[in-house]
Amino acid sequence: MIQYQPTRRELGRGALAAMLAAPALTGRALAQGQPIKLGFNGDLAASPSAQSGRAAVVGIEAAIEDVNKEGGVLSRPLSLVVRDDLSQPPKSIQNMSDLIDNERVVAVLGPTNSGNALAWRHIPNQKRIPVMGCIGSATDITKPMREGADNYMFRVGSVDRTQVVTIMGYAKKSPRTGKIGFLTETTGYGQGGLKDLQEVAQAQGMTAVANEKFNVNDTDMTSQLAKLRAAGVETALVWAQGTTIGQVMRSMEKINYFPVVLTSWAADNLSFINAAGPQLAEKPVFLRTVSEDRTPHQQAFFGRIRPKIDADSAFSFAVHGYDGTMLLARAIGQAGRTDGPAVKDALEDLRGTLQGYAKTYDKPFSKAEHEALGAADQRWTCWRDGKLAAYSDDVVRGLRPEDFKG
Repeated sequence: MIQYQPTRRELGRGALAAMLAAPALTGRALAQGQPIKLGFNGDLAASPSAQSGRAAVVGIEAAIEDVNKEGGVLSRPLSLVVRDDLSQPPKSIQNMSDLIDNERVVAVLGPTNSGNALAWRHIPNQKRIPVMGCIGSATDITKPMREGADNYMFRVGSVDRTQVVTIMGYAKKSPRTGKIGFLTETTGYGQGGLKDLQEVAQAQGMTAVANEKFNVNDTDMTSQLAKLRAAGVETALVWAQGTTIGQVMRSMEKINYFPVVLTSWAADNLSFINAAGPQLAEKPVFLRTVSEDRTPHQQAFFGRIRPKIDADSAFSFAVHGYDGTMLLARAIGQAGRTDGPAVKDALEDLRGTLQGYAKTYDKPFSKAEHEALGAADQRWTCWRDGKLAAYSDDVVRGLRPEDFKG
């Protein structure tokens, strides 16, 4: 049922073999009408973040399999059309137009990279096709194109602003953190995070004494770190992708400067620990939406899909893909039809509860709120002995809702 056009990069790649396996349909589902097409548009092979895209597709496929085993939606099976955007905004824009105009998908999931979502989010809004974000975390992705406009961008996943609010609450409450400084990547992802850091710091009455930037391909950030050290920074808030966070840690080692590091969830990527090494990887603290202390419900899903994903650390993206697909299926069923405006309206007023793998959803969206996961759904995480682990200390245990401002 899955339709896929592999790029030359992907041909022969064993990591994608499991992802391309079509969900099995029961006889009941096969007997139904024409498939309801969903699309996925994201990086599957070109960047270190591609492991997240591949994991999301695995989760989407698992949800489609489960829905189809129960007879599909509106007596029709779901199917998936996958497009690799190679981490390139122009390619991602092209894919969106292809999925909507040529494949006639009912909704799109993805993308892997925040910058690509920001490059094309006007397309689904203009063509009135819902998008369920499940990887890219930039805050502005789910904002309306203009005040009062209908908004077709939804998300089940982490949000930069929510992460920043939470780690800034930690920085303010911790007696160990002292002066703060910002260190951010010059990509759209990094600078979107910087905007959040600056605004949330102001909202919480904090001022950064240093603000330095680096390029995504930089491997030596010692000059920027020296400026943070000279300014007396005791807590560095780092916003970047996994590999570059790893290079920041390597650069800290070069000058023997180790402030408290609070960083983005990109540190859960294998590219981070591969760049930093297992010892340096243990220093940063970050947030995820799925704890390593998995519930039995989550553990059962983990066991089901683990052979198909690249690493344990990619599990949260499979969870987001699964839950987002299930919410879309629920909305299509509630709407009673597949046109975009009807599905969007149903998403904004979903009835009943849905037990997902990140949480149990009860009216996760509204007309004004298109984020299914909030501050209460964040899980403190770190690396220990080469594996992701749940993180806790006195500050984490003492955080209260009133500490999350901004």
